[in-house]
Amino acid sequence: MRVFKFGGASVKDATGIKNVANIIANYGSKNKLVVIVSATGKTTNALEDVVNAYYNKSADLAEKVALVKNNHLKICSDLFDENHAVFDTIENIFNELQWQLEEDRMEQYNYVYDQIVSQGEMLSTQILSAYLNDIGLQNHWLDARDVVKTDATYREAIVDWTLTSEKIQQTVPSIIEMQIVITQGFIGCTDENCTTTLGREGSDYTAAIFANILDAEHQTIWKDVPGVMNGDPRVFEDAIFLDQISYNEAVEMTFYGATVIHPKTIKPLQNKNIPLHVRSFINPDGKGTIVGEKDQANLPPIRIVKNNQSLITLHTKDFSFIQEDVLAGLMHAFHEAKLKLNMLQQGAISFEAVVNDIPEKIEAVNTILANDFTIAIENNLSLLTIRHYDEATISKHRQNRTELLAQRSTDTYQGLLK
Repeated sequence: MRVFKFGGASVKDATGIKNVANIIANYGSKNKLVVIVSATGKTTNALEDVVNAYYNKSADLAEKVALVKNNHLKICSDLFDENHAVFDTIENIFNELQWQLEEDRMEQYNYVYDQIVSQGEMLSTQILSAYLNDIGLQNHWLDARDVVKTDATYREAIVDWTLTSEKIQQTVPSIIEMQIVITQGFIGCTDENCTTTLGREGSDYTAAIFANILDAEHQTIWKDVPGVMNGDPRVFEDAIFLDQISYNEAVEMTFYGATVIHPKTIKPLQNKNIPLHVRSFINPDGKGTIVGEKDQANLPPIRIVKNNQSLITLHTKDFSFIQEDVLAGLMHAFHEAKLKLNMLQQGAISFEAVVNDIPEKIEAVNTILANDFTIAIENNLSLLTIRHYDEATISKHRQNRTELLAQRSTDTYQGLLK
């Protein structure tokens, strides 16, 4: 069996949904198939605006909800006749959303975020499922919350693999014998029946969960690019296509910030040696990139840029050396603030950390460490990572910029640039 994942760009409008349906028709009629779908287009961003308007008691809350609703009704109007049952389904989802927005703001932000933003995936999958049925592709719409079980770490939920495996194995194999399964990426559910999300862009990870548990032949992520490239083509005009990369290379790329694959996707696939195909929904006949055990020969330099970076510089106030015990305390502070270290450098009495510019998390680190360290912060920086670097590539991308920090290993160059 196979697992397909379609992101928001592929289902952003009626034309996109028809194209996805054609891809599914070409593969799903011949194979057992589970299809994981993200929210349409920029719906997740729009629902984040709804959450913020709700918390800030903004006067335009109703307008922001209406924008999301009208976008989905437009897609439905372009796909179905006006009496189609899908319109009632969409209305019910927005009635549930409205009920949530009428509640007092007693709950934590992250909890409310997950209850509201998760509705994007519910909307997209209901529309796709209804359209597939209309064109004769019989499918089963599955609520992912019934099978993907997590803890209560809202917005970054941790999957309970034992329970999730049990639920998926009890539910999915019998369905895919007869029908395609359509379900949601990104979302799960706690034992208390509260919706959770797996982290931004987490639908790739959802697909990997299903692929691992169901022992899939392979997993395919359908993107708006030909496959994995040696740089984001929106940033690097000379980016080229990679035929094949290893699990290890994919993990390294995602660790350093490449967004073509979600960072958590690789491990469940590598554990069972399930190949990952990254293919284009714009050109579905293209061969795409295979992520598996081997790299293609002579990989070119692979460039990754993370913007909106901050440099946190810490100095011990009493000139104590930063030895193992002090370093452990520093690591604990960043862990407590849930602030990921993208690069770090240690001196005798100083410690420099490059992090995503998330003011509230940076302030949390500041609060924890202020008694023992002087702290300086510089913002608006970029972190350039080059895998399989050469001097010409470094010079080309570093030109006209100041290098604040630099590190090199045998395979990887990192430079913090201003």
